[in-house]
Amino acid sequence: MLQRTILVIAIFLAILVALTFGDALLSQLYAWISHLTGWVVYNFADLFDGIQRYLSAHTTKVLLAIALTVPVSWWVFRNRQKELRNPANHRKIAIVLAICLGWLGAHRFYLGQIGWGIIYLLILWFFPPLVIVLALIDAVRYFFMTDEQFSVVRG
Repeated sequence: MLQRTILVIAIFLAILVALTFGDALLSQLYAWISHLTGWVVYNFADLFDGIQRYLSAHTTKVLLAIALTVPVSWWVFRNRQKELRNPANHRKIAIVLAICLGWLGAHRFYLGQIGWGIIYLLILWFFPPLVIVLALIDAVRYFFMTDEQFSVVRG
């Protein structure tokens, strides 16, 4: 269930990024990441404030992304059920999550490693650059693992 939830969140974020792409995504992404790393050091409340400002400025895009996430997720779960159970696909999803949302520990939560996910959130609170580096290390590590090695990590 947690894996499906994280997959739905990843689909939502991918759609939201695709909708935002036309609005100078790279410059906004750079500004957002620089603000995010500065915000999180001091307080998670600043992160929520930034999300609130983004939601108020881009409400239509967020609602459209939510509306598109539901049918796309339903289609993926219905038509790709067998592929989603393939260990190689779990590894690919974990790699994408580690690259995109690794700073939140999403890949660890996806793999069922709740304790490690919480540790990533704690590291994010105290020293955000470290958690970004750790997530990228995890992505590279998963990339070079065989399916058998990954199944041991996945538990």
